[in-house]
Amino acid sequence: MLVDASRRDDAAVVRLAPDRALVLTTDFFTPIVDDAYDFGRIAAANALSDVYAMGGRPRWCLNLVGWPRDRLSLDLLGDVLRGGGETVARAGAAILGGHTIDDPEPKYGLMVVGEVHPDHVTTNSAARPGDRLVLTKPIGTGVITTALKQGVAPADAVRAATEAMTTLNEGAAAAAAQAGVRAATDVTGFGLLGHLSQMLLASGVTAEVWAGAVPRLPGARRLAEDGHVPGGTRRNLAAADQVTSWDPALDEVERALLADAQTSGGLLLAVPALALPRLLDALREHRTPAAAVIGTVAEGRPGTLTIHAGTPPAR
Repeated sequence: MLVDASRRDDAAVVRLAPDRALVLTTDFFTPIVDDAYDFGRIAAANALSDVYAMGGRPRWCLNLVGWPRDRLSLDLLGDVLRGGGETVARAGAAILGGHTIDDPEPKYGLMVVGEVHPDHVTTNSAARPGDRLVLTKPIGTGVITTALKQGVAPADAVRAATEAMTTLNEGAAAAAAQAGVRAATDVTGFGLLGHLSQMLLASGVTAEVWAGAVPRLPGARRLAEDGHVPGGTRRNLAAADQVTSWDPALDEVERALLADAQTSGGLLLAVPALALPRLLDALREHRTPAAAVIGTVAEGRPGTLTIHAGTPPAR
Protein backbone atom coordinates (compact mmCIF):
# COMPACT_ATOMS: atom_id res chain seq x y z
CA MET A 1 0.00 0.00 0.00
CA LEU A 2 1.62 3.24 -1.17
CA VAL A 3 -1.23 5.61 -0.22
CA ASP A 4 -4.19 4.81 2.03
CA ALA A 5 -6.86 6.69 3.98
CA SER A 6 -4.40 7.65 6.75
CA ARG A 7 -2.67 10.00 4.29
CA ARG A 8 -5.89 11.97 3.59
CA ASP A 9 -4.99 12.03 -0.08
CA ASP A 10 -7.32 11.96 -3.09
CA ALA A 11 -7.23 8.18 -3.71
CA ALA A 12 -5.62 4.96 -2.55
CA VAL A 13 -2.61 3.59 -4.42
CA VAL A 14 -1.57 -0.07 -4.30
CA ARG A 15 1.66 -1.38 -5.82
CA LEU A 16 1.16 -4.57 -7.85
CA ALA A 17 4.66 -4.85 -9.33
CA PRO A 18 7.83 -2.73 -9.46
CA ASP A 19 6.49 -0.88 -12.49
CA ARG A 20 2.72 -1.00 -11.88
CA ALA A 21 0.29 0.36 -9.29
CA LEU A 22 -3.48 0.72 -9.10
CA VAL A 23 -5.30 3.91 -8.08
CA LEU A 24 -8.67 3.31 -6.37
CA THR A 25 -11.36 5.89 -5.63
CA THR A 26 -15.10 6.47 -5.56
CA ASP A 27 -17.36 9.51 -5.60
CA PHE A 28 -21.08 10.18 -6.09
CA PHE A 29 -23.55 12.94 -5.24
CA THR A 30 -27.02 14.36 -5.82
CA PRO A 31 -27.84 16.50 -8.91
CA ILE A 32 -26.30 19.98 -8.99
CA VAL A 33 -27.69 20.97 -12.42
CA ASP A 34 -31.14 20.55 -13.95
CA ASP A 35 -30.14 18.61 -17.07
CA ALA A 36 -29.85 14.84 -16.44
CA TYR A 37 -27.25 14.30 -19.18
CA ASP A 38 -25.04 17.11 -17.83
CA PHE A 39 -25.44 15.73 -14.30
CA GLY A 40 -24.04 12.41 -15.52
CA ARG A 41 -21.13 14.12 -17.27
CA ILE A 42 -20.25 16.22 -14.22
CA ALA A 43 -20.48 13.34 -11.74
CA ALA A 44 -18.29 11.12 -13.91
CA ALA A 45 -15.65 13.83 -14.47
CA ASN A 46 -15.61 14.50 -10.75
CA ALA A 47 -15.04 10.83 -9.89
CA LEU A 48 -12.29 10.44 -12.50
CA SER A 49 -10.50 13.51 -11.18
CA ASP A 50 -9.05 11.73 -8.14
CA VAL A 51 -7.12 9.37 -10.41
CA TYR A 52 -5.66 12.31 -12.33
CA ALA A 53 -4.73 13.98 -9.03
CA MET A 54 -2.59 10.94 -8.18
CA GLY A 55 -0.82 11.08 -11.55
CA GLY A 56 -2.73 8.08 -12.91
CA ARG A 57 -4.80 7.11 -15.90
CA PRO A 58 -8.42 5.89 -15.38
CA ARG A 59 -8.98 2.36 -16.70
CA TRP A 60 -12.12 0.70 -15.30
CA CYS A 61 -15.28 2.03 -13.63
CA LEU A 62 -18.46 0.85 -11.95
CA ASN A 63 -21.63 2.95 -11.89
CA LEU A 64 -23.13 3.85 -8.50
CA VAL A 65 -26.81 4.86 -8.73
CA GLY A 66 -29.58 5.77 -6.34
CA TRP A 67 -32.87 6.43 -8.16
CA PRO A 68 -36.47 7.24 -7.06
CA ARG A 69 -38.11 5.08 -9.73
CA ASP A 70 -41.62 6.00 -8.54
CA ARG A 71 -40.96 9.72 -9.03
CA LEU A 72 -38.46 10.01 -11.89
CA SER A 73 -38.58 8.13 -15.16
CA LEU A 74 -36.03 5.54 -16.19
CA ASP A 75 -35.55 7.59 -19.37
CA LEU A 76 -34.03 10.33 -17.21
CA LEU A 77 -31.77 7.77 -15.59
CA GLY A 78 -30.75 6.69 -19.08
CA ASP A 79 -29.70 10.28 -19.80
CA VAL A 80 -27.60 10.36 -16.61
CA LEU A 81 -25.89 7.09 -17.51
CA ARG A 82 -25.32 8.21 -21.09
CA GLY A 83 -23.60 11.38 -19.88
CA GLY A 84 -21.44 9.41 -17.49
CA GLY A 85 -20.62 6.76 -20.07
CA GLU A 86 -19.57 9.27 -22.70
CA THR A 87 -17.30 11.06 -20.21
CA VAL A 88 -15.66 7.81 -19.15
CA ALA A 89 -15.12 6.85 -22.80
CA ARG A 90 -13.55 10.26 -23.44
CA ALA A 91 -11.09 9.46 -20.67
CA GLY A 92 -10.15 6.22 -22.42
CA ALA A 93 -11.67 4.09 -19.66
CA ALA A 94 -14.55 1.60 -19.60
CA ILE A 95 -17.66 1.11 -17.45
CA LEU A 96 -17.86 -2.60 -16.62
CA GLY A 97 -21.07 -2.66 -14.55
CA GLY A 98 -22.33 -1.15 -11.32
CA HIS A 99 -25.10 -1.19 -8.75
CA THR A 100 -28.45 0.59 -8.44
CA ILE A 101 -30.72 1.03 -5.42
CA ASP A 102 -34.17 2.54 -5.00
CA ASP A 103 -33.53 5.89 -3.30
CA PRO A 104 -35.85 8.83 -2.57
CA GLU A 105 -33.18 11.24 -3.83
CA PRO A 106 -31.29 10.66 -7.11
CA LYS A 107 -27.57 10.03 -6.82
CA TYR A 108 -24.91 9.10 -9.36
CA GLY A 109 -21.18 8.56 -9.44
CA LEU A 110 -18.47 6.03 -10.09
CA MET A 111 -16.04 3.67 -8.48
CA VAL A 112 -12.85 4.12 -10.50
CA VAL A 113 -9.71 2.03 -10.88
CA GLY A 114 -6.73 3.66 -12.57
CA GLU A 115 -3.12 2.79 -13.22
CA VAL A 116 0.10 4.65 -12.47
CA HIS A 117 3.81 3.85 -12.36
CA PRO A 118 4.82 3.68 -8.67
CA ASP A 119 7.65 6.16 -9.30
CA HIS A 120 5.28 8.71 -10.86
CA VAL A 121 2.59 8.98 -8.19
CA THR A 122 1.69 12.59 -7.32
CA THR A 123 0.61 13.08 -3.71
CA ASN A 124 -0.56 15.89 -1.46
CA SER A 125 2.51 15.47 0.77
CA ALA A 126 5.29 16.38 -1.68
CA ALA A 127 5.09 20.21 -1.74
CA ARG A 128 8.37 21.89 -0.81
CA PRO A 129 9.38 25.46 0.16
CA GLY A 130 9.90 27.55 -2.96
CA ASP A 131 7.39 25.59 -5.05
CA ARG A 132 4.93 27.65 -7.06
CA LEU A 133 1.23 26.88 -6.71
CA VAL A 134 -0.71 26.46 -9.96
CA LEU A 135 -4.51 26.08 -10.21
CA THR A 136 -5.82 24.64 -13.48
CA LYS A 137 -9.56 25.53 -13.38
CA PRO A 138 -11.54 28.58 -12.24
CA ILE A 139 -13.43 28.48 -8.96
CA GLY A 140 -17.06 29.43 -8.26
CA THR A 141 -19.09 26.34 -9.14
CA GLY A 142 -20.59 26.09 -5.65
CA VAL A 143 -21.98 29.62 -5.75
CA ILE A 144 -23.29 29.25 -9.31
CA THR A 145 -24.99 25.88 -8.78
CA THR A 146 -26.57 27.17 -5.57
CA ALA A 147 -27.99 30.12 -7.49
CA LEU A 148 -29.21 27.67 -10.15
CA LYS A 149 -31.14 25.71 -7.53
CA GLN A 150 -32.70 28.98 -6.43
CA GLY A 151 -33.66 29.84 -10.00
CA VAL A 152 -31.55 32.99 -10.32
CA ALA A 153 -28.32 31.91 -12.04
CA PRO A 154 -27.67 33.67 -15.38
CA ALA A 155 -27.53 31.31 -18.34
CA ASP A 156 -23.98 32.31 -19.27
CA ALA A 157 -22.74 31.58 -15.75
CA VAL A 158 -24.41 28.15 -15.79
CA ARG A 159 -22.88 27.37 -19.19
CA ALA A 160 -19.40 28.37 -18.01
CA ALA A 161 -19.74 26.34 -14.81
CA THR A 162 -21.00 23.28 -16.69
CA GLU A 163 -18.15 23.51 -19.17
CA ALA A 164 -15.62 23.73 -16.34
CA MET A 165 -17.15 20.83 -14.40
CA THR A 166 -17.35 18.54 -17.44
CA THR A 167 -13.76 19.23 -18.50
CA LEU A 168 -11.52 16.32 -17.57
CA ASN A 169 -8.35 16.97 -15.62
CA GLU A 170 -6.57 14.66 -18.05
CA GLY A 171 -4.67 17.46 -19.81
CA ALA A 172 -3.60 19.06 -16.54
CA ALA A 173 -2.34 15.70 -15.26
CA ALA A 174 -0.43 15.07 -18.48
CA ALA A 175 1.17 18.51 -18.26
CA ALA A 176 2.14 17.90 -14.64
CA ALA A 177 3.79 14.61 -15.62
CA GLN A 178 5.73 16.32 -18.42
CA ALA A 179 7.06 18.91 -15.97
CA GLY A 180 7.99 16.37 -13.30
CA VAL A 181 5.42 17.63 -10.75
CA ARG A 182 5.26 15.45 -7.65
CA ALA A 183 2.72 17.33 -5.50
CA ALA A 184 -0.93 17.58 -6.55
CA THR A 185 -4.49 17.46 -5.31
CA ASP A 186 -7.85 18.23 -6.89
CA VAL A 187 -10.10 21.02 -5.66
CA THR A 188 -13.54 19.74 -4.74
CA GLY A 189 -15.83 19.95 -1.71
CA PHE A 190 -13.40 21.54 0.75
CA GLY A 191 -12.74 24.40 -1.65
CA LEU A 192 -9.43 25.86 -2.78
CA LEU A 193 -8.28 26.87 0.70
CA GLY A 194 -9.37 23.63 2.34
CA HIS A 195 -7.58 21.38 -0.13
CA LEU A 196 -4.51 23.63 -0.16
CA SER A 197 -4.36 23.57 3.64
CA GLN A 198 -4.53 19.76 3.59
CA MET A 199 -1.65 19.66 1.09
CA LEU A 200 0.42 22.05 3.21
CA LEU A 201 -0.27 20.11 6.41
CA ALA A 202 0.68 16.79 4.77
CA SER A 203 3.85 18.39 3.37
CA GLY A 204 4.86 20.17 6.58
CA VAL A 205 4.87 23.65 4.99
CA THR A 206 2.90 26.91 4.71
CA ALA A 207 2.03 29.06 1.69
CA GLU A 208 1.23 32.54 0.46
CA VAL A 209 -1.67 32.97 -2.01
CA TRP A 210 -2.60 36.05 -4.05
CA ALA A 211 -6.38 36.29 -4.32
CA GLY A 212 -6.24 38.41 -7.47
CA ALA A 213 -4.44 35.63 -9.34
CA VAL A 214 -7.06 32.96 -8.62
CA PRO A 215 -9.22 32.39 -11.75
CA ARG A 216 -13.01 32.69 -11.22
CA LEU A 217 -16.03 31.75 -13.23
CA PRO A 218 -18.01 34.65 -14.73
CA GLY A 219 -20.83 35.80 -12.50
CA ALA A 220 -19.57 34.01 -9.37
CA ARG A 221 -18.62 37.18 -7.51
CA ARG A 222 -21.97 38.89 -8.24
CA LEU A 223 -23.97 35.83 -7.16
CA ALA A 224 -21.96 35.56 -3.93
CA GLU A 225 -22.60 39.25 -3.27
CA ASP A 226 -26.32 38.53 -3.64
CA GLY A 227 -26.07 35.85 -0.93
CA HIS A 228 -26.10 32.65 -2.99
CA VAL A 229 -23.41 30.99 -0.91
CA PRO A 230 -23.85 27.25 -0.19
CA GLY A 231 -23.71 25.90 3.34
CA GLY A 232 -20.62 23.86 2.48
CA THR A 233 -18.80 27.01 1.47
CA ARG A 234 -19.69 28.71 4.76
CA ARG A 235 -18.36 25.69 6.68
CA ASN A 236 -15.19 25.73 4.58
CA LEU A 237 -14.68 29.41 5.33
CA ALA A 238 -15.12 28.86 9.06
CA ALA A 239 -12.47 26.13 8.92
CA ALA A 240 -10.14 28.27 6.77
CA ASP A 241 -10.38 31.13 9.25
CA GLN A 242 -8.63 28.92 11.83
CA VAL A 243 -5.46 28.58 9.72
CA THR A 244 -5.50 31.68 7.49
CA SER A 245 -4.05 35.16 7.82
CA TRP A 246 -6.21 37.42 5.64
CA ASP A 247 -5.24 40.66 3.95
CA PRO A 248 -7.65 43.26 5.44
CA ALA A 249 -8.43 44.42 1.89
CA LEU A 250 -10.26 41.13 1.22
CA ASP A 251 -13.96 41.38 2.04
CA GLU A 252 -16.21 38.53 3.21
CA VAL A 253 -17.43 37.79 -0.31
CA GLU A 254 -13.87 37.41 -1.60
CA ARG A 255 -13.02 35.12 1.30
CA ALA A 256 -16.11 33.01 0.65
CA LEU A 257 -15.17 32.56 -3.02
CA LEU A 258 -11.71 31.30 -2.08
CA ALA A 259 -13.39 28.74 0.20
CA ASP A 260 -16.22 27.92 -2.22
CA ALA A 261 -17.11 24.22 -2.29
CA GLN A 262 -16.27 22.98 -5.79
CA THR A 263 -17.52 20.09 -7.89
CA SER A 264 -15.13 18.63 -10.46
CA GLY A 265 -12.67 21.45 -9.87
CA GLY A 266 -9.16 21.73 -11.23
CA LEU A 267 -5.86 20.31 -10.09
CA LEU A 268 -3.80 22.27 -7.58
CA LEU A 269 -0.12 21.67 -8.36
CA ALA A 270 3.03 22.54 -6.39
CA VAL A 271 5.87 22.81 -8.89
CA PRO A 272 9.55 23.65 -8.30
CA ALA A 273 10.31 27.18 -9.52
CA LEU A 274 12.79 25.97 -12.14
CA ALA A 275 10.16 23.63 -13.62
CA LEU A 276 7.40 26.27 -13.74
CA PRO A 277 8.07 27.46 -17.33
CA ARG A 278 8.00 23.85 -18.53
CA LEU A 279 4.71 23.24 -16.73
CA LEU A 280 3.07 26.39 -18.13
CA ASP A 281 4.18 25.45 -21.66
CA ALA A 282 2.78 21.94 -21.18
CA LEU A 283 -0.53 23.30 -19.84
CA ARG A 284 -0.91 25.46 -22.94
CA GLU A 285 -0.06 22.44 -25.10
CA HIS A 286 -2.82 20.47 -23.37
CA ARG A 287 -5.35 23.29 -23.75
CA THR A 288 -5.74 24.29 -20.13
CA PRO A 289 -6.27 28.03 -20.66
CA ALA A 290 -7.52 28.92 -17.17
CA ALA A 291 -4.37 27.65 -15.41
CA ALA A 292 -2.76 30.33 -13.24
CA VAL A 293 0.11 30.73 -10.79
CA ILE A 294 -1.63 31.68 -7.55
CA GLY A 295 1.00 31.44 -4.82
CA THR A 296 4.22 30.12 -3.32
CA VAL A 297 5.00 27.38 -0.80
CA ALA A 298 7.18 28.46 2.13
CA GLU A 299 8.67 27.28 5.40
CA GLY A 300 6.42 27.83 8.38
CA ARG A 301 3.66 26.37 10.48
CA PRO A 302 2.29 23.37 8.53
CA GLY A 303 -1.16 23.80 7.05
CA THR A 304 -1.37 27.57 7.47
CA LEU A 305 -2.00 30.18 4.78
CA THR A 306 -1.39 33.87 4.18
CA ILE A 307 -3.80 35.38 1.65
CA HIS A 308 -2.86 38.64 -0.06
CA ALA A 309 -5.00 40.88 -2.20
CA GLY A 310 -3.81 41.52 -5.75
CA THR A 311 -1.42 39.38 -7.81
CA PRO A 312 2.02 37.88 -7.08
CA PRO A 313 5.01 40.22 -7.41
CA ALA A 314 7.21 39.79 -10.47
CA ARG A 315 10.15 37.48 -9.87
